[in-house]
Amino acid sequence: MSDHQTRILCVDDERNVLRALERIFIDDDYEILTAASGEEGLELLNASPQVQVVISDFRMPGMNGVEFLKEVFKSHPETIRIVLSGYADTAAVVAAINEGKIYKFIPKPWNDDELRVTVAKALEHFATQRRNEQLAEELRRKTDELRELNADLARRAASCSCGFMQEHASLAHAALILDHLPFGVLALNGDGIVLQMNREAADLLQVADGQLVGRRLAEALPQFADLGDGFSAAAPGSGTVETGGYRLNLRQLHPPGDGAVELLVTIARAA
Repeated sequence: MSDHQTRILCVDDERNVLRALERIFIDDDYEILTAASGEEGLELLNASPQVQVVISDFRMPGMNGVEFLKEVFKSHPETIRIVLSGYADTAAVVAAINEGKIYKFIPKPWNDDELRVTVAKALEHFATQRRNEQLAEELRRKTDELRELNADLARRAASCSCGFMQEHASLAHAALILDHLPFGVLALNGDGIVLQMNREAADLLQVADGQLVGRRLAEALPQFADLGDGFSAAAPGSGTVETGGYRLNLRQLHPPGDGAVELLVTIARAA
């Protein structure tokens, strides 16, 4: 079994219900696991590679659906939990959802199309949840790297009286912070040439880090060709431009020196 396979575990004490659930997803690229009890479901869950979604009946003999899903939450909190029930007691259903940390309650008899849509959305939720966890871990790792770099630069700066190391440390710190911002940032000169970009901008524009630096944005990417030389005109002080499926927020900067105007651009996909 592939670790990348989408797996759904269905738990119900009625075999005809399990067969019906298997038929619903027969045309989907899912691996369907079935169990006739909560105890059997936990054994399958612990013995299988990652299961993304668990669908469980509410009322089962022995371990009921709420008890089962509470155990699922304890051992596999990332798994999305869905409960099926023909039980009409609303208070009991609400308690079950709260206790089992349940993503969705679906009444029996269910609508096949609605159940398929619910499972598809549950899988999207799982993927988003996993991506957020990966981003959080990456941010923690980058923060640790930044802390180590800052400590090293501080040690170097302490041993240097000329002030160069202090300036270098500040620049390195600023560059690292820029790469950790959750939105795309570009710095352009008045001619629309890219002076600096962060990783989020590179991801949004689907280019390699630093690929656009030194190039005119309107020439490097065809989606911005309509802007041409219009960057300065588009942002006499600040403003917003939508082009090529992106929203650009532009703000003029006046760095010290020769008086040349630069543009700070934050970029996002247009709604």
